This record gives sequence, C-alpha cells and structure tokens, in this order.
Amino acid sequence: MSISMRERTDGAVGRAGAPSPAEADRQPLRPAISRAADLARAGENRACAKQHAKGKKTARERLDLLFDPGSFRETGRFIGADINNDRSGCAVVTGMGQVRGRTVAAYAQDFSIRGGTLGAVEGDKILRLMDEAMRIGAPIVALLDSGGARIQEGVAALSRYGGIFRATCRASGTVPQISIILGPCAGGAVYCPALTDLIIMTRENSHMFVTGPDVVREATGETIGMDELGGGLLHGTVSGVAHYLAQDETDAIDYARVVLSYLPSNCMEQAPRYDYVATRADRRTADALSSIVPERDREPYDMREVIGLIVDYGEFVQVHEMYAGSALTGFACIDGRSVGIVANQPSVMGGVLDVESSEKIARFVRLCDAFNLPVVTLVDTPGYRPGSDQERAGIIRRGAKVIYAYAEAQVPLVTVVLRKAFGGAYIVMGSRSIGADEVFAWPTSRIAVLGAKGAVDIIHRRDLITAREGGGGRRGSSPDVGGRLREPCGQREPGSGDGTDRRDDRSRADP
Repeated sequence: MSISMRERTDGAVGRAGAPSPAEADRQPLRPAISRAADLARAGENRACAKQHAKGKKTARERLDLLFDPGSFRETGRFIGADINNDRSGCAVVTGMGQVRGRTVAAYAQDFSIRGGTLGAVEGDKILRLMDEAMRIGAPIVALLDSGGARIQEGVAALSRYGGIFRATCRASGTVPQISIILGPCAGGAVYCPALTDLIIMTRENSHMFVTGPDVVREATGETIGMDELGGGLLHGTVSGVAHYLAQDETDAIDYARVVLSYLPSNCMEQAPRYDYVATRADRRTADALSSIVPERDREPYDMREVIGLIVDYGEFVQVHEMYAGSALTGFACIDGRSVGIVANQPSVMGGVLDVESSEKIARFVRLCDAFNLPVVTLVDTPGYRPGSDQERAGIIRRGAKVIYAYAEAQVPLVTVVLRKAFGGAYIVMGSRSIGADEVFAWPTSRIAVLGAKGAVDIIHRRDLITAREGGGGRRGSSPDVGGRLREPCGQREPGSGDGTDRRDDRSRADP
C-alpha cells in the first residue's frame, strides 16, 4: 500500500514539477511545428502574390472552390518539406472533402513552387491519393497547372508520370475522373487528362499541347502562339479535347461540381436520384411538344427546346457543347433520376452524323454505361454526311464506334424518333435492333432506308431517264416529300451533269 502511494506521489510531483520523460521527448518538436506553420503561411502568401498577378488562383483557393465549405482535409501537407532550408512542401496539394455531401478526392498542382513541375515526391503523393480513392470508391478531380516533368530529376520524374498513367487507366470506368486545366499542360503531361472522363478548360490561361511553340518553330519553322496551338478555344471547338470551355476558373470548377452531382461515386452505385414532383405547369409545358417539331424535313428547329420540355426543370448540362454541333450530349434528370441525353441537332447541318459527332456520341454513351446512367436518345437525322473528306477522315472506322457503344451498353436505353431516321443512321442511333429497350416514334415520324425523293430517284431511275430523253415534261415529275412537284426531269439544273444519278439531297446536311 505504501509503495502504491509513493508511486502516486512521485507521479504528482513529476506532473507538477519537471516534465515526464515522454513529455520531454516531445518538447523539442514544438518549435519545429511552429516553424513549419510559419513557412506554410509564408508560402501561401507568396503563392497568392504570384498567381493573383496572373489572374489565377492558388492551388488551395481552387480546392476551396471545389469542396463544400470547411470539408477539405489535406493529406501530406509537409511531404517534401525542408524546414531548415525554408521549404514548406512540394508542388502539389492533395486531399479529400465533400462535394454536395459526397466524398471526392482531388489534387491541385501548385505553380508557385518550381512551376508546379512533377518530381518523384509529387508523383508519389498523387499516386497515394489515387490508390486511396480507388479503395473507398471516390471520384478523382485533378486541377492541373504545371510546367511538366521536373528536368532536374530526369527519368525519376518520367517514371512517376508512367505510374499516374497506369493508375488512371485502372480507375477508368471504376470511379469518375475529371481534369480541370487551369494553366499550362504540355508534353507527356497532357496524357494524364486525356485518359480521364472529362476535360475542362478556360478561355484564358489554359493550354494543352504535346510540343510547345518553341519546339514547333525549331522542328517545322512554323511560328504559332500558345492559344492557336493549344488554347481552350481550339480544344473546345476544333479538336474536341476539351468537353467544356469555361469563362474562368470559378466557372470551370463549378461545372465539375455540377457534373459530379449527376454521376455516382463509383461504378458499383446507381445514378443519383433527387426528389421531384411534376406540377400542373410541367404538364402544360409538356403539351407544347406536340407543336415544336415541324413536319417538313428541311425546316430547322432547336433540339434543345425539345430536351428542355422533357427533363426536370428544363435543366440540361451539355458535354462537348461547342464541338460537333450536329449532335447533342449531356446530363439531365427525368422524374428525379440522372440520365444521359443523346440527340441529333437539326439546326446544325440538318442533324447529320459525321466523324466528329460519331465519336462524340460514342464516348458519351460509354461514359453513361460505365456509371449506370440510362441513355435517352432523340433521333432526327437524314443519315451520314457524304463526301470524300468524310471517307478520308475515317467515317467507317469512327462511325462504327457508335454501334459498339450502343450494342455493348448494359444500362436502360430509350429511343424516340422525332421526325426522320434514314439509312444506317437509323440503325446506329439506339434502334431496337442494336439493343434499345424501348423505342417510340413521333406520330409524323418517317423511318426508311432513304428519303422519299432519293428512293424515287433510285427505284424509278429507268422511267426518269426515259422521260428525260423523250422530253416527257411533267410525266417525269415526282412528288417531293412536302407534296410539291419537282422540276421536270428533262430540265437540267445548273451543275447537275446529265442528271442520270442524282441522289437524295435530303440525306445531306443543309448548308
């Protein structure tokens, strides 16, 4: 009993007087921690000064915009730090937080530290985050602003890019991956975002290219600026690399948040569902569908108006909005459930399918299939775009991607033919024969191998030739789809040649 009392007394004396051995061991760390905190604050202040002068935000400011307020938890804050030499960390910030209440992993490259270049420390830090995201099934968002691989580290830096490529491929189709380009992204680094599901760029400051302007000039003699070579406008409208062209950084990050709200956290979860109750006003709005689609094949209309009357609250989040305008793709909700929308756009080249729109549709359908989003397809197309340029661009190879995407899809497929669906385009645009679960047709819709005019030209070709040779006048006339009489076959139009093999110009896009 006396021994126990002595132990208690010694312990009390130890706490009241000199620190215990354990406390003494921890005591020297406190100045270092304080020093690290000071370095961190100073580093963030320097980053603000550098980035704000360029009209850009810092890595941590961008992450604060992405995540719900107060939810971001940074990991590995001082990895790569050297307190004694006033270095507070490496050139990438990693962590997890909540986006609309769901866990998301993200990393942001810090251009204020060594130009945001990637070395061994940065690569390992990103790989650890990606591994953890895969383990818990969380989406991955990358905010990229970097000078590329760190030259001083040589192959070590390149090998980390290889590891990130491999990890991105393993995560593909398992968790959603979004890349936001907020600065330069050049060389081999461009393939990191190219492997992800969506790429978002801004009109200013965002640049992506395999070789920069200086290398292009040295290799080819061509003088070209960064915007013309790989700016956001180029990739959003011409190359199709960017799925969304944002006005600024805030817009880009907000778009990423919106897209994540339509996608599940991983491939094992169902698409998100939201509360929705149709009102009387919604039903009146839906009634307008009966008059919005013109009966005449050549009369244009905006398919976005049709989509706005079908989906909840008229909200349609487009993907690839500025690229391949003859097709529309994007996310929406129907009766509170997230769906993918695919549609032809009659107001752009008549809604024709070409190499760009085919790849656009195929990629989007596969994205929806990977993450359990039903696909609603609205069809109004005259067919594939004819021409030697399309054949040379690989319309056969690239058009086949649409077939594969729909045929392989395991999600519910619902198709509506609004006005016309001719030839091979009818088959590939989610037809019943290719795997659609439900196919509906507008009361005035037309489904055929060819339009009426083209069919007459082929089926009655001999009669038309005979009438032309004999000057048959109206005897050679054939009714147009709209009920009008065509020019008599004996009267040649300028540039029509001998007129013996005129094809249906309705199967071509309107200029």
